[in-house]
Amino acid sequence: MPLPTGVYRADQVGSLLRPKEILATREKIAAGEASSSDLQKLEDKYIADVVSKQLQAGLRSITDGEFRRAFFHLDFLQHLDGIEVQGSLNSTNKSKGGWQPPKLVVTGKLGHSKPIQVADFKFLESQIAAAGGESKYGKVSTKVAIPSPTMVHFRGGRESIDLESYPSLDEFFDDLAKAYQEELQDLYDAGCRFVQLDDTNLAYLCDPNMRSAAEERHGSDAKKLASQYADLINRAIEKRPKDMTIGIHLCRGNHRSQWFAQGGYEPVAEVLFKDLNVDVYFLEYDDARSGDFSPLRHLPEDKVVVLGVMTSKKGALDDKEAMIQRMKEASKYCKKGLDQLCISHQCGFSSTMEGNELSEDEQWAKIRLEVEIAKALWGEDLSK
Repeated sequence: MPLPTGVYRADQVGSLLRPKEILATREKIAAGEASSSDLQKLEDKYIADVVSKQLQAGLRSITDGEFRRAFFHLDFLQHLDGIEVQGSLNSTNKSKGGWQPPKLVVTGKLGHSKPIQVADFKFLESQIAAAGGESKYGKVSTKVAIPSPTMVHFRGGRESIDLESYPSLDEFFDDLAKAYQEELQDLYDAGCRFVQLDDTNLAYLCDPNMRSAAEERHGSDAKKLASQYADLINRAIEKRPKDMTIGIHLCRGNHRSQWFAQGGYEPVAEVLFKDLNVDVYFLEYDDARSGDFSPLRHLPEDKVVVLGVMTSKKGALDDKEAMIQRMKEASKYCKKGLDQLCISHQCGFSSTMEGNELSEDEQWAKIRLEVEIAKALWGEDLSK
């Protein structure tokens, strides 16, 4: 079966390890020793470099490595009208050093008064063109990754949403969906044809402890919450043009090689595969925390899963033959077998600016291996 526009047999989630010079400059800005323009110049320089490295490694779905972001979600969401970052989440799932993610707060009416990702998309397009626009396996596509709209609601719940602005959550979800519709249209008008929504929340609802905590926080049954999120995402993407591909990436946490949730996809599988109107799924499957492949039996025959059987959390290379066998095992649950699958790492290499605990050389070796595995499974043409 043909793959959706922008999707390839050797694919990627998006983020890459940040260059040390970018990280150092972010620290200088915090200390008042550098400016945002200093940072942008460095980002421009290193994005041009990382585009070339992706092409050399054989990737055909190209991102900017999320070099302009400190967090995969906050740097986008805080540019929506009515959203601020205030303090940190009070969670039992702390990362290394007691780190907890910042908290999003809805302080007023949600809106989309200006494009958020368009300028970054245009710059990335220009750098791909400057690098020749092709990898050794053919022409490439530009992918834009943005956080799922569920990220505005799940972690904070009702308490994080201004009561005066939104006495009813129905209007809140309406405004949130509309803001995403407008951003997707702006990206489309700029030439973007593939957008990936990064969503931790549907995967978190697979973890029994997080599922219980979510029910308590939201005062709602987890199954109902999953369906509510599917409806939100569907409304956010429902006005996209027919030739724009929408993917969704489910993640169980990825901060400095640490994970936060565990549990197979079965609790959300039917909602995920039958109710969500996306074209492609990027699913975490790098270890036993993600459960077995049986939830893939719900995958409709016209959709594709980019299976994250490889890991971005460790520097050691994945075992090539073991990865091939896992892909073949997963294919048994798909109606059209391997035709419905692609391969990737379970998540990006740097969901936050700190990055996972491996070197850049190890990162690129893992990406090159991914391409080798894809060739072994599907042949030289990674677009079919």
